[in-house]
Amino acid sequence: MSKKKAFALRINEEMLKAIEKWASDEFRSTNGQIEWILMQYLKDNNREPKKSEKK
Repeated sequence: MSKKKAFALRINEEMLKAIEKWASDEFRSTNGQIEWILMQYLKDNNREPKKSEKK
């Protein structure tokens, strides 16, 4: 599993409420939902992070 790095995110209050609702509907945490949204966007645009090889 890749290492996770924390950072502050400033986001519009209405957008955050919408993401929180969506996360609840999908049984995810808000953070997990944001990660999922970002990964879907990266996949859709062929910009997925390279998978690291275990040595």
